[in-house]
Amino acid sequence: MSDKNHAVTVKLSEADFHALSLQQKTQYLKTCSGKEKMGLILADPNAKRLAASLESQEFFWLIKEVGEADAVELLRIASAEQCVFILDIELWEGWTFSEDRACHWLTYFIEGGEPRMHELLKHLDYELLQLLLSREIVVGGGIGDQGNDDLADYDHTFDGVFMVTFKNPQHSQLIGSFLSMLIKLDNPLYTALMEGVKGDVDLEMEEQCQRFRTGRLQDLGFPPLDEALSIYARVHPDHFQLEGGKQLVSAGEGGQLLPISADEGTLFARALNRAGSEVVYQELNYLVNSALVAEGEAFHEPESMLAVMHRVCGYLNIALEKLAAGDEEVAARILVGEELKRLFQLGYSIVLQLKFAGRDVESEDYATAKLLAGLKAKRPRYYRGLDEDGIDGYREFRDTGDVRRVAEFIQAHH
Repeated sequence: MSDKNHAVTVKLSEADFHALSLQQKTQYLKTCSGKEKMGLILADPNAKRLAASLESQEFFWLIKEVGEADAVELLRIASAEQCVFILDIELWEGWTFSEDRACHWLTYFIEGGEPRMHELLKHLDYELLQLLLSREIVVGGGIGDQGNDDLADYDHTFDGVFMVTFKNPQHSQLIGSFLSMLIKLDNPLYTALMEGVKGDVDLEMEEQCQRFRTGRLQDLGFPPLDEALSIYARVHPDHFQLEGGKQLVSAGEGGQLLPISADEGTLFARALNRAGSEVVYQELNYLVNSALVAEGEAFHEPESMLAVMHRVCGYLNIALEKLAAGDEEVAARILVGEELKRLFQLGYSIVLQLKFAGRDVESEDYATAKLLAGLKAKRPRYYRGLDEDGIDGYREFRDTGDVRRVAEFIQAHH
């Protein structure tokens, strides 16, 4: 959790950066913006080794910060493990595989050239490739085929053996390029995939791909979807009791996302700093990962990922303000002794009470309608019109002051 060190970092010239050891370079990159980071990596004499030294999550955030369209050169030198992580995060909406997202990313990897694709093919699940192709093509012919299929019934043949019809015209050029490359780079794999698509068992394939993906992500500290969704279980705020006895489990070991910085000055941020516990930081990372998995689509946009982080820290802060009455030392003890997941559920349930309270309020008034619309969202949001600066927009709930203002507003308009 590099956020604990607030030392000012001196900006290095490219030459000074090149003179650092690999470990020093990796540490320095954590202090740079996305574009600076990408520039330093691409200009480095050992660019591929340096890129591979970034954790898969960190590399993913970098691609998202820069934008994948501007990061093609970076994707060209990414390690296969980093590429597989990107696909594990990007190609699924909950339990469902998205061939559109798969084609989106396949475009970038093909742009990286044959060496990029050759390395990647060795690491991708066979089942994932078959699942994508089964969504995109119909296959006829084959090695044991006695000429029953007429090429006139199909769009194309790449090898005179298998015949292909493209299901989605918008993807046909991309899939055609991929198959041409596949024949050249790994002909046995191409043959196996063509035979596999002919005997298509799509749904089983999707479930199998999901199992492999879930296993890989668990190794990096991301829970399965059903476990992730459990953080949003409701508790009764008035009956909440501290249980203590937190099991110092290794949840989340194996990787972390960006440094998570709670809003400075909040009780949660101060208590987190005072607790100074690596286990609590690790647990916080796992909680944020859980919220990201539960949200699913949040991974696709940096703003959404940051909003999820703010929500997690906000709910934990609301819970601590209720339980510790502003006492930083008590709050730190609670963080060390209590499961953060339970504290998150308390904060979430307090905010959820506002959603229920707002159900019976009807108003033609603009501000009231906006506030109620924010509360009705799947994850309730705070209407910034109640802030001192009165901005017409939304943010995550941050503290019990937010809760009180909304509750008073609803009461006044009942």
